[in-house]
Amino acid sequence: MTGAVDLSGLKQRAQQGSASGAPGGVEVTEANFEAEVLVRSGEVPVVVVLWSPRSDACVQLVDALAVLVAADGGTWSLATVNIDTAPRVAAMFGIEAVPTVVALGGGQPLNSFEGPLPPDQLRRWIDSLLAATAGKLGGGDAAEQPADPALDAARDKLDAGEFDAAAAAYRAILDADPTHAEAKGALRQISFLERAGVVTPDVIAAADAAPDDIDAAFAAADAQILGQDVAGAFTRLTGLVKRTAGDDRTRVRTRLIELFELFDPADPEVIAGRRNLANALY
Repeated sequence: MTGAVDLSGLKQRAQQGSASGAPGGVEVTEANFEAEVLVRSGEVPVVVVLWSPRSDACVQLVDALAVLVAADGGTWSLATVNIDTAPRVAAMFGIEAVPTVVALGGGQPLNSFEGPLPPDQLRRWIDSLLAATAGKLGGGDAAEQPADPALDAARDKLDAGEFDAAAAAYRAILDADPTHAEAKGALRQISFLERAGVVTPDVIAAADAAPDDIDAAFAAADAQILGQDVAGAFTRLTGLVKRTAGDDRTRVRTRLIELFELFDPADPEVIAGRRNLANALY
């Protein structure tokens, strides 16, 4: 996110406690901004929704996030800013439209998006946020963030490139906690790295020469992502979706969605890719 929030100029106005606001969230005002957003974000990620009750899209988004925060049992906090009643707080974020969602951790903005998202994309966006902040918050108090030997072992195996062992370790974590965001994300990454690690340098040229060869397109898309050409990989498979039908189209669409899930759901290239896929399908 680029410079939307100016945290340095905020006066020290922390107050204890929270105010009631939109369902499932803490209503943020000038008086409690520091306590409920800055200080709280040092403990868990804080998702700030800038909204207006006059907008149905805003209300639906707040309701959807309220369901997720209730289900996640305190692993993150939902804060709402009603732009109609707290315009000065809204101005701190420099927003251009509502609803706008901004995630903060350790008092700093981490990610953001504008407009509504479907529930499944919201779920992935929250999972990505939790994975990105895992073990990095908690006010530096190790007693409040006990080490997880199983998770540490899985991370070590992944860092060492021991993909089979890492995958087995992360699957064991998911067996114990099916909602574990880091384990889900790690398994997606491992699957991609194992597959992409065997592509050869000529796969892109081969796919260009045979644009309707699905396997060649898959290999080329993997190579493009490894080479940081994410938009090119998405465009390649979206074009193939347009030229296929039936089971072949389902196969290509499924692979493209798998590639989307390697990245933050709020990444502009992912948002554009999903929009282009929807256009290709309908």
